[in-house]
Amino acid sequence: MNDEILFSMKNIEKSFGKVKVLKKAQLEVRKSEIHAFMGENGAGKSTLMNILSGLLEKDAGEIIFEGKEIKKMTPDLATELGIGFVHQELNLAEDLSVAENVFIGRLPYTNRFLGIVDFKKLHQETEHWLNMVGAKVNPTDIVSTLSTANKQLIEIAKALSLNAKVIIFDEPTTSLSDKDVEVLFIIIRRLKEKGFSSIYISHRMKEIFELGERITIMRDGEFIATSEVKELSEKQIISMLVGREIKDLYPKEATEIGAPYLRVQNLKDKNDKVKEVSFVAKRGEVLGFAGLVGSGRTETMRLLFGADSLKSGEIMIDQKPVRIKSPTDAIKHGICLLTEDRKHQGLMASLSIKDNITITTLNNAVIRAQDLIDNANESVKKVNIKTSNIENPVSSLSGGNQQKVVLAKWLNTDNQIYIFDEPTKGIDVGAKSEIYAIINQLAIKGKTILIVSSEIPELLGICDRIHVFHEGTITGEVNVSEYKGREDEVQELIMTYATMNQ
Repeated sequence: MNDEILFSMKNIEKSFGKVKVLKKAQLEVRKSEIHAFMGENGAGKSTLMNILSGLLEKDAGEIIFEGKEIKKMTPDLATELGIGFVHQELNLAEDLSVAENVFIGRLPYTNRFLGIVDFKKLHQETEHWLNMVGAKVNPTDIVSTLSTANKQLIEIAKALSLNAKVIIFDEPTTSLSDKDVEVLFIIIRRLKEKGFSSIYISHRMKEIFELGERITIMRDGEFIATSEVKELSEKQIISMLVGREIKDLYPKEATEIGAPYLRVQNLKDKNDKVKEVSFVAKRGEVLGFAGLVGSGRTETMRLLFGADSLKSGEIMIDQKPVRIKSPTDAIKHGICLLTEDRKHQGLMASLSIKDNITITTLNNAVIRAQDLIDNANESVKKVNIKTSNIENPVSSLSGGNQQKVVLAKWLNTDNQIYIFDEPTKGIDVGAKSEIYAIINQLAIKGKTILIVSSEIPELLGICDRIHVFHEGTITGEVNVSEYKGREDEVQELIMTYATMNQ
């Protein structure tokens, strides 16, 4: 590894009002290094990266880039220095072409006054950067028609076209299939070989150990440690992340599984994403759904919640057939859905934390404002949402705390069927443990729990049974208790069902 320092951030401090989010934080990245960066949601990772990329101004501390101190970082200066950022939520203009996105704001003109673009040059230069990241797309393709994986490659190509020397990858695999993750890792390693540095932010331990060379860990806005990844165990990293030892990440307790409560038979949707899906879920049971991205898991859950249109099939709750044509119908029948896309489907970003939590309790014509405040404060404590004020916009929270707001919203209701779609997506290990505990308590109370997850260890840790999807149908079932101590074997079986390699 090249020991030459590309940049360092020392004693960085940042406050928002009276809340101090960074306290003498630090980060040092070497040239040609893949540097893992971890911390719980709200630990200050995003704030530190926004300071590095010039989106926020530090209150104190120093940034030294290639031996020169940067007194005031701005977005333009960050770009000039070679700092690229691939955000978790991709920032692309969906209706423009790939080339227009890669060179947005920097289009080559044959006549700038008349606005005549040199498309030949634009497409040639775009092709060069697309080839560097191995993107199998054309410069003229419209971005909205591309897969999430290809959109991410376009973001990387855009960063490289700005002569980036270091690229920040913020939770880059949250929406990618295993195959796409492998491709991304190949690209990041290829960039290292070409002399680029990468800052890799992730909550997934497997990725950190597979890709990272050194790791920096933050907690509560403070620097905790920097170390060689190979010198640390997963247990040691978790202990540094949360400041305590998590003895059991999956607090699964024995529950009394009752009679069948939800029964679906031959479900089909109008988009042909769900094809003859049938299953039974019982009271007190945590039923998992595995499968590759696009296999029909999420689409099935949306049918149950009335978010998508049902073409045919039957849904029975407590042995009675029900008709669910809308989310309102689903809620009346005691079904709630914690969506995979919390930003667009689970939260109202412009409203406060209080308003988001209490939205499900607004059933009466007259509502006491103090009741809403008390309800929100109680919910914040119950699910451990880290906030200084429930009147803050929900968008001000970290991803993990936003997820807890969505959870708190539904815990306010007396639902019987809880559908969790990727409940721990982009969430740190401490918050995961808390959410698993809540799911466990719901099962103990006799609720019926459905969980969609792309992480097989998660499903094995918290579920009683797992159904596996492939191309819109359920191709296999796993009784988790039958495979205790045989995790490798059952994971292989689930992947066999998911890919139909039988």
